[in-house]
Amino acid sequence: MSKKTKHRRAKMIAGTPSQAALNPQTHPDAAGIDVGATEFVAAVPPGRVGPQHVKTFTTFTSGVEALRDWLLGCGIKTAALESTGNYWITLYATLVRAGIDVYLVNARHVKCVPGKKTDVLDAQWLQQLHAAGLLKKSFRPAQDIVPLRYLMRHRSGMIGDVTRQLQLMQKALTEMNLQIHHVFSDIDGASAQAIIDAILQGERDPDRLAALRDKRCRSSLSDIKEALRGDYRTEYLFVLHQSQSTWRHLLAAIASCDEQIAALLAMVTCTVSAALPEAPARQRRLTKNSPQGPIFEEAMRFYGVDLSPVPGVGAGLLSVMMSELGTREQLLEAFRSPGALCSWMGLCPDNRISGRKVLKAKTRKVPSRMAAALRLGVFGLQKADNKMGDHFRRMKARLGKAEGTVATAHKLMRILYGMIETRRAYDESEAFRITPQTAARRRRNLEKQAAALGLQLVAAA
Repeated sequence: MSKKTKHRRAKMIAGTPSQAALNPQTHPDAAGIDVGATEFVAAVPPGRVGPQHVKTFTTFTSGVEALRDWLLGCGIKTAALESTGNYWITLYATLVRAGIDVYLVNARHVKCVPGKKTDVLDAQWLQQLHAAGLLKKSFRPAQDIVPLRYLMRHRSGMIGDVTRQLQLMQKALTEMNLQIHHVFSDIDGASAQAIIDAILQGERDPDRLAALRDKRCRSSLSDIKEALRGDYRTEYLFVLHQSQSTWRHLLAAIASCDEQIAALLAMVTCTVSAALPEAPARQRRLTKNSPQGPIFEEAMRFYGVDLSPVPGVGAGLLSVMMSELGTREQLLEAFRSPGALCSWMGLCPDNRISGRKVLKAKTRKVPSRMAAALRLGVFGLQKADNKMGDHFRRMKARLGKAEGTVATAHKLMRILYGMIETRRAYDESEAFRITPQTAARRRRNLEKQAAALGLQLVAAA
């Protein structure tokens, strides 16, 4: 470290925050930590260990351990740190193991600070806000769910890579004028892959290539032969070979990841447990991109109720739900109501009202994987013959496609929360029961429409 850097850091530490001191009665033993890529700046209440109540540590393991020991020596029981990138993860785990209650704070909540902005002042400001009880703790799953969530997110990234390799394969085939994707439903299906393997091995005869199709293929033999007449250029075949090899390697990696995910699911302990009731096999079908394992059985063990009968709920949604929210007890403890859960996911309007005037009512942009899984689940209900499908179509007609999808995802999450809380099976009539408020609102709308047409509503006898 240069002399100039040391002098600047000593000058920063000697300074005091420009903000007025807040009342530190809520958390008197609180610390604030500014997280960076190369160093952590920690601030404790003044007078704990001499005149220096702000100290800087490196992000190496030795620095993290030294920071932990310093906080414990200062009698710190709780600490607040910003969720900066992924630099906070090691420090968070170390402090939690040491028995310190860590508040992971959204950086947006504390970034608008008046005055000069430095790491030292940020740490002191975090300490003062946390001591006064003005910071909210971000949701983080239980310790036994964190490894499961990490693997599920890693698997989601590999699914995206698989899609990318399939797109490269289709691009190479299109540039060779091989219209395989027009005669076969999936380029990763049995027929298409058998033909691609033969092409890469040197086969060019359309008759022999078409003979490799699966017997369940619906396209005619003549169309398949015409689709296999193309320009077999060397550079396209090279790219096709590399994309297919990478695609198969990723599939093997995903299969290995699924085994590890199944093992982690089995290790999670749950206080509620119930046997999965009998249901049609179609109701609990594993999709191509969902984890291949006992997803429905584990979801039943996690939540004590069968969630699969709810329209829009599949293996993919349940796997994301278990890895992002945890078990029934963890979910209910973290979120006091379905409204709080939907707000955390950004599935409800963020109303900003001042002077009885609505300034803003749009949903917040929250990068929630759970919200994305819910939106994907309801997206397939556009033609569903049930009340959830009717609700989705009605919301789209009233709000638009994007807003209607969010509103239906909100409804789906409320239904799931109610089932988990009460451990009652899915009842469509109860989930879409017309409340007195809804009936009154419909009556007012009908009266307005009748008045606009010069008519009058008369109650039925």
